[in-house]
Amino acid sequence: MPTEIALLESRALRADHLGRVDVLDKVKALALLPDGIHLRTQDVARYFEVSTEAIKKVAQRHREELASNGLRVLQGSDLEEFKGDNLSPFPLHGMSYPQPRSGLTVHTRRTVLNIAMLLRDSEVARRVRSYLLDTEEQRRTPVSGPRFDGDGLGHRVTQLESAMSEVGPALRELGPLLVRMSDRLAELDQRLDARTVSSGR
Repeated sequence: MPTEIALLESRALRADHLGRVDVLDKVKALALLPDGIHLRTQDVARYFEVSTEAIKKVAQRHREELASNGLRVLQGSDLEEFKGDNLSPFPLHGMSYPQPRSGLTVHTRRTVLNIAMLLRDSEVARRVRSYLLDTEEQRRTPVSGPRFDGDGLGHRVTQLESAMSEVGPALRELGPLLVRMSDRLAELDQRLDARTVSSGR
């Protein structure tokens, strides 16, 4: 059973737990952007109840690891497209437009979980790590009872439950993206219909 210190120190151990993004919402609600997938650095800082500088320092020290888990810096056309999808002409409370030249750093749930396993001075991050380690211990505890003796059924049930716990968060992340794609396809259909009518076909 890995310890919290081992989790803080070992990238390999952190990688073993990155599929458990469901833990984040069990500890505290995440304030996602309208796409339902991304957060800004200030949103991550608010979640962990630390300064944005603390999050930026973690990102600087572990840039490669976090980038492999969803951290992106948007600039140019990518930034403009992202703003169009996520920042309406009437910004939400506390949401301001970034300056085009400065770029915008965005995080996914996976990035936030990764930061939780790196951020030492946050009580929320400690709770996330504790929850991760506690659920890992429960997974490793064999299921006892006559129904599961002898044939390894208990082990297979535990594996199935573990796999199912990772499907839900993945579907939650894909849901908003699929909705946006559906809306865009509907809009394209309407445009196509309008052109067909105007051309008299």
